[in-house]
Amino acid sequence: MEKNTPLVSVCMPAYNAGEYIADTIKSITAQSYTNWELIMVNDGSTDDTADILNRLTDPRIKVYNQENKGQCAAANQAFQFSNGELIKFMDADDLLSPNYIQNQVLAINGDDNVIAFAAWGRFYNNSLATFQLDDDFLKVSMKPIDWLIASMTGKQVMLQCALWLIPRKILEVSGLWNETLSLINDFEFFIRVLLCAHELRFTNDAILYYRSGLAQSLSATTSAKGAESAYHSINLGTQYLLKQEASDRINRIAADCFQRLVYNFYPQHPIIVHKAELKVKELGGSSIAFSAGGYTKILVSVLGWKATQYLKFIFKKRA
Repeated sequence: MEKNTPLVSVCMPAYNAGEYIADTIKSITAQSYTNWELIMVNDGSTDDTADILNRLTDPRIKVYNQENKGQCAAANQAFQFSNGELIKFMDADDLLSPNYIQNQVLAINGDDNVIAFAAWGRFYNNSLATFQLDDDFLKVSMKPIDWLIASMTGKQVMLQCALWLIPRKILEVSGLWNETLSLINDFEFFIRVLLCAHELRFTNDAILYYRSGLAQSLSATTSAKGAESAYHSINLGTQYLLKQEASDRINRIAADCFQRLVYNFYPQHPIIVHKAELKVKELGGSSIAFSAGGYTKILVSVLGWKATQYLKFIFKKRA
């Protein structure tokens, strides 16, 4: 790998991202690092996404169109069209700080068995004034299994795709996105990919601005298909961890992941909830509490989490 200026391929699926995609593209074209290509796959958008992409003139940006096949298929297609030694998958509504790619390239420093990652925070209502850096995110270079264990113990791990800069050689070993998955597909994918690296290196002066609160975002999907995808993604991801280290601490982490599924999908998806409860029991149980704030926290203290979730579900259906 060329140490100083390797080609970086930013692989970006886009589906009905017309409201935000121009800002996302601008955050790439404004990068201090200039040896990049942006591979955009319009995944059958029905809004003005295609019109916006067709107006782009930067020769480093390549646009491809396909019928709607889902985020994973579009990301895989973008990768197939890419040429870079280093790969970044990125959603079409997030933003990167100006030195993001430059500093991740420097962090990797020509090592094709190292993945770079960076800091992140959320912003809401299309306003960076609402941005808050996530101070709980683990910003330390570590072996992949150790970083994952530390990041998953007692909390939900953040594996958002734009955080990572990945040598192509690692992806050739790990494999690409699982196209049978939709909801939390990044959980399965990035655990599989990260465990193929020798080291995860934290990148200074690099921040991912993660757009949150979009009603129609993939992460907001609560369909039966989405719930099934979430279950399978967690099942596969935790299996990768257990294969790497069969231990009580991995069992606890895996059980916590399934317990969160129980909390999130009760009572809307009883089959998935039942399967997840069986997994929690099989793995030795979970002690994580139901997360709640405000009025929900008060209701949980009086009624318990199950009754509270049921009431919220009923009210949401009637609204």
